Amino acid sequence: MATREDPVTALRGVGPQAAKALAKGGIATVGELLLHLPQRYEDRTRFVPLADIKIGQCCLARGQVVKVDAGYGRRRALTATLEEAGGFLTIRFFHYNAQQRQALRPGIWLRCFGEARVGPAGREMVHPEYRASSTRPDEPDAVLTPVYGTVGGITGVRLRRFIASALDDGAAQGGSNLPLAPFPALDDAIVFLHRPPPQTTPDELDAARTRIAQDELLAQHLLMKARQALRERLATRPLPRSQGLGRELRANLDFALTRAQQRVTAEVLNDLERNRPAMRLLQGDVGSGKTIVAAFAAIRAAEHGCQTAVMAPTEILVEQHYEQFSGWLTPLGIDVAAITGRLSAGERQARLDATQRGDALVVVGTHALFQSTVIFKSLALIIIDEQHRFGVHQRMMLRHKGRAPHQLIMTATPIPRTLTMALYADMDISVIDELPPQRKPVQTRVTPGARRGEVMERVGDWCRPGRQAYWVCTLIQESDALDSQAAEAVAVELQAALPHLKVGLAHGRLAPRERTDTMARFKAGDIDVLVATTVIEVGVDVPNASLMVIDNAERLGLAQLHQLRGRVGRGGQQSHCILLFEPPLSDIARKRLAVMRETNDGFAIAEKDLALRGPGDVLGTRQTGEETFRVADLMRDAHLMPRIIKLGEVLDPEAKATVLETWGGMAHASYVEV
Repeated sequence: MATREDPVTALRGVGPQAAKALAKGGIATVGELLLHLPQRYEDRTRFVPLADIKIGQCCLARGQVVKVDAGYGRRRALTATLEEAGGFLTIRFFHYNAQQRQALRPGIWLRCFGEARVGPAGREMVHPEYRASSTRPDEPDAVLTPVYGTVGGITGVRLRRFIASALDDGAAQGGSNLPLAPFPALDDAIVFLHRPPPQTTPDELDAARTRIAQDELLAQHLLMKARQALRERLATRPLPRSQGLGRELRANLDFALTRAQQRVTAEVLNDLERNRPAMRLLQGDVGSGKTIVAAFAAIRAAEHGCQTAVMAPTEILVEQHYEQFSGWLTPLGIDVAAITGRLSAGERQARLDATQRGDALVVVGTHALFQSTVIFKSLALIIIDEQHRFGVHQRMMLRHKGRAPHQLIMTATPIPRTLTMALYADMDISVIDELPPQRKPVQTRVTPGARRGEVMERVGDWCRPGRQAYWVCTLIQESDALDSQAAEAVAVELQAALPHLKVGLAHGRLAPRERTDTMARFKAGDIDVLVATTVIEVGVDVPNASLMVIDNAERLGLAQLHQLRGRVGRGGQQSHCILLFEPPLSDIARKRLAVMRETNDGFAIAEKDLALRGPGDVLGTRQTGEETFRVADLMRDAHLMPRIIKLGEVLDPEAKATVLETWGGMAHASYVEV
């Protein structure tokens, strides 16, 4: 008898190879297998007489084999003719083995399911599901047949057998019993979805799925609250007001902080004064000024002789952060170092030594900061930029380099409120909801690729008075698979069309020094038009660049388009973005481009992006491999969150423990850590 907690190998028919394949799809236990719900259902509750089968009908049939033929006509095929009560049906296999050929012989009975079509000898089914027996098959079970999606190469048919074995063993039993009609017991909802009665309605199926989704969302919410409570019990070094270096920085700035920046900075600095580790999510649209808030936090740590680690997802963003933090903090006597994966051995060792001695009070880097060779003397603050680009385990590796350090998580990807409620209940949240006053909304146009020549002319005219422009491409080199305009080809094309301009090229395959030099020249105004791939999505700040052309814009998601567009409009002049597309457009691509044309509001764009793509894409979890949810769908189930939060407040400890145990994979110890 298998239980939820058992490995899938506890089930009949699941051997080591099948278990390995299932593990690739995130299924290791019997409980996780039971949460792999059907995609749809087939009605196999009755046999359709062979004489009554209609062409195009998908049905269950039975008959006795009266003829078998392994023919070699235009295409090799194995056929068997079935007969019952004067009706006939041919089943045809283009792919078969010797064992299958021997098993299909006159006199045996077959039960088969498939779609009927017209064949050479009348009605036939091609590659139906079938089961052979020596006697006439019994009447089928009075439940709908579930159809499952493939997992790790394991077909839906095999999964159906594995899940049936788990249900027969009673493995679905247990789990939460909550005041959630019409399925208070979680196991009842699971069994219902795997074995629904014949007349089950879509509404009844949705009610069962919703019951499971609520349980999963509740487990996530409880887990977040448990992490928050655990963090409240931890002690860390408080960082109260000290030398006043923050006021000195503010006096040195050549811009005034917005009210939103002032408010959020105060929230962050108040966090640092506590002797409990802070965990704050800082949301701010592109160009809203999150980095200066992070700088004030790093100054506070430095005033106490403590270190700050700043982690960013790309080398180019690390370079940008290093430049900004150095410009602001070095005049205050705070040493800033950058550690990346591309330093020479000597440079790297020197910076590692400075970090270990504590001389480098602010250390900026990519995932290279995770490595064991990076040792901090007194890490008190972790700042993570674009946090969804990193997996949870990566973030924890950095956190373990200090003694319960404070954490400030920043993102320029606006996160819809529903996702925030579901996924970030363990964090305090700050939002910079105001752009600097000099920033004007970027005017956006959508233009077909047939007008490419006109767009190039506009770029030339735009840059004549000394302004600058970006031309963004989605590929580095030409590809047979994608007809995107490649960056290298476009750079040559633009230089030929606009000989009076200096055209630069930046992409991820350039040597780091070459790319950095190109970026520096563009920022200094020595390059008029920068042709680049999406490496400029984050981290490039050139106020004089006020025109952007995005080639093959239909290939990019809303979040990425919004991030790219945010590279212009950073100065006081009116900026423009041209989205070049190649028809025909898919329905989703058309909607994306329309959204970009209509609004500059990052949160509105995020809501649309969530609706079009789903939370996995919006949060980047599909890129990092991080799990989101097995059953719950944050688009479909967003309305459940207020009810779930209230339920979490009234449940007794035993009920909470049962919910977390049921979703044990999600509540693994490594996720509970803070």
